[in-house]
Amino acid sequence: MSNTNQKGNVFFLILVASLGYFVDIYDLLLFLIIKNKSLGGLGVPAEKITETGLYLMNWQMAGLLIGGILWGIIGDKKGRLSVLFGSIIMYSVANIANGFVTTIPMYAALRFIAGIGLAGELGAGITLVSESMSKEKRGYGTMLVAGIGLMGAVAAYIVGDLFEWRTAFFVGGGLGILLLLLRFGVFESGMFEKMNKKEVVKGNFLMLFQRKRFFKYLNCILIAVPLWFVVGILVGIAPEFGKALGAVEVLDNGKGVMFTYIGISLGDFLSGALSQIFKTRKKIVYIFLTLTFAAMLVYLLNTGWTANGFYILCLFFGLFTGYWVVFVTIAAEQFGTNLRATVTTSVPNMVRGSLILVTLLFQWLLGYIGIINAALCIAVLTITLAYIALYNLDETYGRDLNFIEE
Repeated sequence: MSNTNQKGNVFFLILVASLGYFVDIYDLLLFLIIKNKSLGGLGVPAEKITETGLYLMNWQMAGLLIGGILWGIIGDKKGRLSVLFGSIIMYSVANIANGFVTTIPMYAALRFIAGIGLAGELGAGITLVSESMSKEKRGYGTMLVAGIGLMGAVAAYIVGDLFEWRTAFFVGGGLGILLLLLRFGVFESGMFEKMNKKEVVKGNFLMLFQRKRFFKYLNCILIAVPLWFVVGILVGIAPEFGKALGAVEVLDNGKGVMFTYIGISLGDFLSGALSQIFKTRKKIVYIFLTLTFAAMLVYLLNTGWTANGFYILCLFFGLFTGYWVVFVTIAAEQFGTNLRATVTTSVPNMVRGSLILVTLLFQWLLGYIGIINAALCIAVLTITLAYIALYNLDETYGRDLNFIEE
């Protein structure tokens, strides 16, 4: 294959992976954005909307947890492309079905199924891009995938705002089906095909429970938990925080999520570029974690928020938590080819699924110390654990990925 053709294939791969993540984020966050509208349409009383919304979100997150493991194993055993095709079919059908829900149990079941499908998209895309580019430049490829893909949150807000909530789900499902057609032009990872010819154990999730690997895997997860605490709780239930902080206007969580993801997209470009320029992943994440904690304190220790002030803060929340792409790249670079898809697919979904534990802890603390103090406690806890986890991980910039886990 000529150098020009190879570059063209890599560019097309980055484009398809970016659009896949775009649709993934659209569908993943659409529920959070149109939660109140959809639950109100199903007849849920106003005082039960927050509780019901958290319940449904936990079902979606549980699907992501299970799907992250499932698709990761399939990616290492059957190939990265099998995940790209299978996952998009599952979540597209589930989201179309979401437009026909009539009861909360039905809603929960479909969010669970959609969660399983959504779990495969990012990990498979990042794994393919990482294995198809040079070790010096792959950070730019993963940066583009995440940076472009995260703008799906903006699309979700616009569609959710302009159209009836059922239509918004139909749009997400339709985008997935259209994207499926693009997937037919993508090639399998050469690194995977080379490894697949060898007699090695592939996609064995239990291998991650070997002591050294397990702590490496756990540390990969912990460095990104603060991000989903910000999105799922600090921004996700912003109206409740607004009341506790004496906000002079209602804080719209849907619009807050949109601005947060605009910031995350910009942050991914910034953190990805900085990690390439300074040739370090860890130091960049340290800086972004510190800025994230500062933004948390600004939010929780100030009162009298206006809606516009909150949306500006959300933009900075996103910018500072925009180390997501570097975090996923770190995870991909920590493990060998026979476990890489398992790790890269499951780790982001373990982070998303960690929101279940964070939510349960938050709700428990809420009853004892109130919403603001509960959030402060969890902010300190998640940031501290992220610092410790990052310290324990190896620097992986420029690492050769052509190796096997024995």
